[in-house]
Amino acid sequence: QVQLAESGGGLVQAGGSLRLSCAAAGRSINRYSLAWFRQAQGKEHEFVAAIKWSGEDTCADSVKGRFTMSRDIAKNTVYLQMNSLKPEDTAVYYCAASGGAIWSTLSRASAYDVWGQGTQVTVSS
Repeated sequence: QVQLAESGGGLVQAGGSLRLSCAAAGRSINRYSLAWFRQAQGKEHEFVAAIKWSGEDTCADSVKGRFTMSRDIAKNTVYLQMNSLKPEDTAVYYCAASGGAIWSTLSRASAYDVWGQGTQVTVSS
């Protein structure tokens, strides 16, 4: 079973950038589809971006053109580069892994069976 640990969150002004990291341990990430979700206070998990085990990636319309997800297989780590941040991006960001998600289910939280502890991102206006 893979274990995930996020880092890189913090407080940033609107228009700024942050890069989140998700370090995996226990298994190689090239066996998994990985995703970033976020959860704002009082709301449900929201899909942000995903990379399928084969390398294909996708992201939510709300972050398209601003956020980029990437992976470094050698470092067993995935990243989320977040640019042009907005106050509405404020949330706890979670990394998640799935051993069996297919393309059509990548945006569903229910498709992922391993989750990290989350990292807080706060964007001030």
